[in-house]
Amino acid sequence: MRQYPEFATKIVVGTGVASGIGLAQAQAFLQNGALFFGADLQETKDLHTLQQSYPTAFHFFKCDVRKKDELQAFAREVLQKAGQVDILLNTAGILDAYRPTLETSEELWDDIFNTNLKSIFLLTNEFLPTMLAQKRGTIINMASIAGLVAGGGGAAYTASKHAIIGYTKQLDLDYAPVIRANCLAPGAIKTPMNQADFLGEALMAKEVAQETPAKRWAQPEEVAQATLFLASQAADYIHGVTLPLDGGWLEK
Repeated sequence: MRQYPEFATKIVVGTGVASGIGLAQAQAFLQNGALFFGADLQETKDLHTLQQSYPTAFHFFKCDVRKKDELQAFAREVLQKAGQVDILLNTAGILDAYRPTLETSEELWDDIFNTNLKSIFLLTNEFLPTMLAQKRGTIINMASIAGLVAGGGGAAYTASKHAIIGYTKQLDLDYAPVIRANCLAPGAIKTPMNQADFLGEALMAKEVAQETPAKRWAQPEEVAQATLFLASQAADYIHGVTLPLDGGWLEK
């Protein structure tokens, strides 16, 4: 039985779908009957498995979200094939190895912001006119607890995630009568992006779990479940919020 039958008629677009949270989001919406258009720079075994499992419902496009022309081509393909977009999941992002500002090169700064923030701005602007014309749409941007407090990343990553939250609030305020825009703010989520924390004796992973009130890392599927709720009609009055999924990290 589908958890959210309402998604059976929805067109969902997501970035960062090759692994981690983006992959889990794609799986969750596909399991609930959505037609999903996903983009990522890489192709993975898990991605190929997803394509095989949903050959008619899942459409993948290899795309570098840092490049405007590739995002525009992706958006054109979606609109040509589907004619509409109901839910946009701006999930793609990269880390900065916790580098403080004096260890952050201009190139790293630009790479972090182009991937984490500018891609959201560009892809939102590609799909927002269609959402406004059809008088409905939901946008969920991937922030982080690093967008709410310091310590969750380095200078560039933390700044980019704070900016995503600010952008999302303004986006929702400007278009709230028609669309909804919100953020998810994950804490310690066990994804390939964090695999270095689990190498060897996994000392870093154990330390993070110990410092988290829930005493564990979360799985990407838990973030995907929160995404389903936030995109559903049950959350229709939720506007411009940043929802932490952090095992209690921020309550400290």
